[in-house]
Amino acid sequence: MIIFSGIRPTGPIHIGNYLGAIRNWLELQKNNQCFFCIANLHAITTPFKSEQLRQETFGLAALYLSLGLDPHQSTLFVQSQVKEHAEMTWLLSTITPMGELSRMTQYKEKSDRLKASQINAGLFYYPVLMAADILLYQTEAVPVGEDQQQHVELARSLAQKFNRQFGATFKAPKSLIPKNQARIRSLRDPSRKMSKTDDPRGAVSFLDSPEEIKNNVMRAVTDSDRQIKYDPQRRPGLANLLIIYSSLENISPQEAAQQFVGQSYQSIKEELSQKLIAFIEPIQSEYQQWIKQPQKLEEILTAGQEQAQTIAAQTLAKAQQKMGLLG
Repeated sequence: MIIFSGIRPTGPIHIGNYLGAIRNWLELQKNNQCFFCIANLHAITTPFKSEQLRQETFGLAALYLSLGLDPHQSTLFVQSQVKEHAEMTWLLSTITPMGELSRMTQYKEKSDRLKASQINAGLFYYPVLMAADILLYQTEAVPVGEDQQQHVELARSLAQKFNRQFGATFKAPKSLIPKNQARIRSLRDPSRKMSKTDDPRGAVSFLDSPEEIKNNVMRAVTDSDRQIKYDPQRRPGLANLLIIYSSLENISPQEAAQQFVGQSYQSIKEELSQKLIAFIEPIQSEYQQWIKQPQKLEEILTAGQEQAQTIAAQTLAKAQQKMGLLG
């Protein structure tokens, strides 16, 4: 299959990104044609600093490689370096109903966390850009979490609408959600996704020091009940810790809970801290090697840009021709 996905360069990848998405990417790249981008056009829809964005773009590329994404198996590229993403967004925006965008859950959630002056048109049109990202590569499947399904459904709807209106042009993508996908929540507020941007103390980043990792885990929210039991509905904080632990150990959360029966919450946190530190340490070492080779990083991203642009340009030209535009 043709697979597309990406992450915004708005801070280091955290363990939730890895367990919820990138670990699945590593399997998908073995037998599929995969396009993985650094979604920097999406990053500028919320407040940012230009120099920091440049640094985090290269930092995310280094982490992609350190975590095991292989430029010989997948196409790795920076979204803004393939201009067709922006151009396709405009074409798709002309067939996107405003009502569809106003119902997007992520737009509402992000808007709630921003000042009125920070809510821009780009944030509102974010799902159209995401649809362009997906459709440019004739994507068949998009590996996403449940919270992103709405965006993939919009991309599918726009593909079908465009095809009906102008003639066969795009493949209609589907969401690809692994059966045992880990949904990692904030350590400080398990009702929300883990996010380094929203709350650094609620996340475990691949660039955190061992002390930071341990501090964040040890301060994780749990509850007053001391019995170790996996119950996501009534005890989401403890369940979150068990999900992270079980994902690292490749067992079920219920099996993880059984391992800690009779022990304290502190024991779980101590053990999880050590597991995370041991898991992250070699990845950090690999990351440091990549960061010391900026020219090599640029070569990989340039090669990815050329591969992606070849396909994206063909799709854009076809869409322009179908719409009667002069290319």
